[in-house]
Amino acid sequence: MKPDGNAATGNVKPVHILTLSCEDRPGVVAAVTTELAANGANIAESSQFWDRQSNRFFMRIAFTSPAGSTKDDLERALESSVDRFGMETALVDQARRPKIIAMVSKFDHALLHLLYQIRVGWLNAEVAAVVSNHEDARRFAEMEDIPYHHWPTTRENKAEQEQKLLDLVQETGSELVVLARYMQVFSKGLSDRLYGRAINIHHSFLPSFKGAKPYHQAFDRGVKLIGATAHYVTSDLDEGPIIEQETERVTHAMSAEDFVAVGRDIESRVLARAVKLHLEARVMLNGHKTIVF
Repeated sequence: MKPDGNAATGNVKPVHILTLSCEDRPGVVAAVTTELAANGANIAESSQFWDRQSNRFFMRIAFTSPAGSTKDDLERALESSVDRFGMETALVDQARRPKIIAMVSKFDHALLHLLYQIRVGWLNAEVAAVVSNHEDARRFAEMEDIPYHHWPTTRENKAEQEQKLLDLVQETGSELVVLARYMQVFSKGLSDRLYGRAINIHHSFLPSFKGAKPYHQAFDRGVKLIGATAHYVTSDLDEGPIIEQETERVTHAMSAEDFVAVGRDIESRVLARAVKLHLEARVMLNGHKTIVF
């Protein structure tokens, strides 16, 4: 799926993004920026955070590099600093279009919003495939010329279908699996294999309502705020590290169907923002939490 040719692309430059974390010590920033400068890099954006509880330092640097400078060249240049400070690093070339796999069941609003934001260029991504346990969303994938995989999942074939998903991730080179209201629970094995590479969206309220028709339950209880949470998938249902959230006020004058409509809108926006943050390497895992730059 290609973005709309009319979408603004901005000033195209070779941009890399470096993320790093390590034990907080003096000299980390100086070491990294000195090496980048020595290799002709120009820093366009820089964010950092010191977690006092764990004494971990987190940093994200976006920088332009000279023409002909490769990812391997930059990684070699940073080796001495990485070894010296025991850094965990990732270097991303923003020139590439990351591939994602979108998973959906019958509720297609979050998927459609993702496809639109990619088409207009707000999300820089390519949907390598849509996977569903239903046929309902096939026509939307076909409209965008995206391969559609209908894999009904039961207790008996769950392990087989999850292996097919892992195979598809590898075959397509996808960097992220997006659960756009996919109403199946991943096994612990699959959650562990995709940890930090799978994002889910779910309704979240105070109080939280589980099971069927959560928005109708919220309506019956007179909830005043409706919310949605995007998080990384873990084996603990809907309890993974949180990436993005939003709430919106509702009132007694609204119907249950109004609650559902508000929920659909929030879920779509929150999921798209979480995917964008992840693809731009703005999210770093910090135990059970995230650092979001």
